[in-house]
Amino acid sequence: MNVNCSLWQENTFSVKRFAFAKFSEDPRECFLLFTLVLFMFLASLTGNALIALAICTSPALHTPMYFFLANLSLLEIGYTCSVIPKMLQSLMTEARGISRQGCTTQMFFFIFFGITECCLLAAMAFDRYMAICSPLHYATRMSRGVCAHLAMVSWGMGCIVGLGQTNFIFSLDFCGPCEIDHFFCDLPPLLTLACGDTSHNEAAVFVAAVLCIFSPFLLIISSYVRILIVVLVMPSPEGRHKALSTCSSHLLVVTLFYGSTSATYLRPKGSHSPGTDKLLALFYTVVTSTLNPIIYSLRNKEVKAALRRTLGLRKS
Repeated sequence: MNVNCSLWQENTFSVKRFAFAKFSEDPRECFLLFTLVLFMFLASLTGNALIALAICTSPALHTPMYFFLANLSLLEIGYTCSVIPKMLQSLMTEARGISRQGCTTQMFFFIFFGITECCLLAAMAFDRYMAICSPLHYATRMSRGVCAHLAMVSWGMGCIVGLGQTNFIFSLDFCGPCEIDHFFCDLPPLLTLACGDTSHNEAAVFVAAVLCIFSPFLLIISSYVRILIVVLVMPSPEGRHKALSTCSSHLLVVTLFYGSTSATYLRPKGSHSPGTDKLLALFYTVVTSTLNPIIYSLRNKEVKAALRRTLGLRKS
């Protein structure tokens, strides 16, 4: 369904307002997707908020691993809130429009939280590497100051890349059509609406993806290769099991997040399709944020105990 661009632009030279494409012309399908996404959104908010609260209120969890997990939980709340509320509105109403300023803001926060998560997952892998491969020096090398600096660098990288990419994209003119074939202001679908040559912008998106997605992923892989080498030479089966159990949750989260984001931003331009991109985006914005609290709580006795204490305090 084409949107009349005269409704969304103030002049013929540059689109001032965009509209998100409809998911389906069938109201029943839209309602079903709305219900599913709303359930996962609320589950994600509740789960991540509970984990962050449990870690903050449990002195036993004031360690580097749980410090990074609390940061990840807070990040996931911001990540989903930057995208999902507008998506839910578009599913149930005809208010699918978004101003250029609104689109700019949404894109910045989406990139900001996404890049921060890439860096934070790499910092968590480095923490596990230090804990398993250098246990005697772990307390000094992963002090509170070091952890705080790693977290600040992660958030800072997200802010810098978010500002740079958003400014670079919206320095372009958008001559129409004004309909974004997506459910939020993402980089690839917006570039298809831009006027003129966008090859420099596409190159910038690819370089940023390589530096901020692929490079942290290589650091994670390198950390876990070294961890695996150390674990394999451990004489005690209990020690091997304990070492691997502390890494399994993080590895699963990394696989879910990096698998979907890499498939979106590191694919050649010609292989992109709106349907596939929407499905992948739905996965890394909603599904992974919903699964992360479940993964970390189900596979971690300390987190489960802290959650029980937190919920018990609330009940009382």
